[in-house]
Amino acid sequence: MLLQRIAISVGQHTLPPMNDRRPLSAPWDTVSQRLRDRGLRWTPQRQTVIEVLAETDGHVSAAELVDRCRTRDRSTIPSTVYRTLDVLEQLGLVRHGHGADGHEEFHVLPGGDHGHLHCAVCGASWEIGEQRASEIADAVRAADGFEVEIGHVTLVGRCRACAAPPSR
Repeated sequence: MLLQRIAISVGQHTLPPMNDRRPLSAPWDTVSQRLRDRGLRWTPQRQTVIEVLAETDGHVSAAELVDRCRTRDRSTIPSTVYRTLDVLEQLGLVRHGHGADGHEEFHVLPGGDHGHLHCAVCGASWEIGEQRASEIADAVRAADGFEVEIGHVTLVGRCRACAAPPSR
């Protein structure tokens, strides 16, 4: 293990360490310590999960994440990915939601609350921004006294292009 972290240098030739992991940028660079603070080990598989998430924009399903992690480290197992996602959600680095098909997905580095629009015809999806999402939640609360968790809301319908009448 020690040799894996030592770069070998002979004359002009330098071989990089075998454990060639790039440094993570904020906020991912503090995850290892935050996991240890919770009594969790910082394993190579967890590091792989964090590295893959750090390179992910928007949404990812757990199954996609497992596949991406296994591309880098075949020893990554689904239970490690799911347990890591649970902790990362507690830390505010991911938020789970549900796509139009009902499957769970994770929003990486979520900003404000947002929902989704999904076209049942062409399959395209869009985010409902925080302001519009709040307006929807406020309208439902005012009409029905119901508190909406907007991050779990996907409105399914037809997009502008698919709803337009065919041109003659």
